[in-house]
Amino acid sequence: MSFATRLVSAWYAPRVTPLAAVLWPFSLLFGVGVAVRRALYRAGVLPRERVPVPVVVVGNLVVGGSGKTPLVRAMAEALAARGWRPGIVSRGYGGASTAPRSVVSADDAREVGDEPLLLAESGCPVWIGRRRADAARALLAANPQCNLIVSDDGLQHYALARTFEIAVVDAARGLGNGLLLPAGPLREPRERLSEVDARVRLVASDEPQRAMSDGADSVMTLEPLRWRNLARPEAQAEVDAWRAGEVHALAGIGNPERFFALVRSLGLSPVCHVFPDHHRYVPDDLEIPDATAILMTEKDAVKCRAFADLRCWALPVRARIDPALVTLIEGKIRGSEAP
Repeated sequence: MSFATRLVSAWYAPRVTPLAAVLWPFSLLFGVGVAVRRALYRAGVLPRERVPVPVVVVGNLVVGGSGKTPLVRAMAEALAARGWRPGIVSRGYGGASTAPRSVVSADDAREVGDEPLLLAESGCPVWIGRRRADAARALLAANPQCNLIVSDDGLQHYALARTFEIAVVDAARGLGNGLLLPAGPLREPRERLSEVDARVRLVASDEPQRAMSDGADSVMTLEPLRWRNLARPEAQAEVDAWRAGEVHALAGIGNPERFFALVRSLGLSPVCHVFPDHHRYVPDDLEIPDATAILMTEKDAVKCRAFADLRCWALPVRARIDPALVTLIEGKIRGSEAP
């Protein structure tokens, strides 16, 4: 087991492990750094840059995935359906590009990162950049019709001033052991959740949900769509045929078990391959001679499509969100535009 795997296991163990205890003093130092950085932004020593349109930031407190990118896409599409013209900015984590640039679905994940490619399928303009404010300005210059920016994974990027903050929490994993990095998965103290405008819990689709929500505390689910073949997009998935062979499932996402559980729910017993989040796949990763089918998330698929064969299938998902959250966002951003 790699150190990274051991570390993540310690973060989400039911009680503090010896490894987390050893790392706890470093978490104290990390916490001091976080507090000082926030204080400098609040005091104006470190400047917040504003762009000429409202900014909605979607992020989380933990390292790794919690459903941010599907939520960003769903949010942008829902706001577009209500007459807004959103653009999306992202860090482009995992890609080589650092300067602001646009992203289209045909781009190479090695250059722009995996998540921006998924966001580009929304039909909204997508720009990436190490500095989100620069990416937002470049997006607006190239797309003057946009009147709203949605920032993917920007909760801790205080250099970009924001109108509305959303924190996403994976209900299955929560906040782990509740400790800051590196002893735990938290990038900021858990108290930060009380400061955001809205909290969204990613829950299983079969979990009972409240009938009413004010939008400030809501849930979202991920709805699986049809399996897509990486080598031949028009091919139809034959799940029954997969049961007779050897199925392999691979995932390089923040919570691989979520995907593996979904595959098992189809009645399959996959051989599971866990890769680090944002893993850069190479052809050797798909060299599985006995596999009848190789199943993966769409986030993994965008990095494998150049060398995938007919055994490779991806499962796209779409976030189902609470309309009350969209209404809450609209009220806040319209208020910010008032003279």
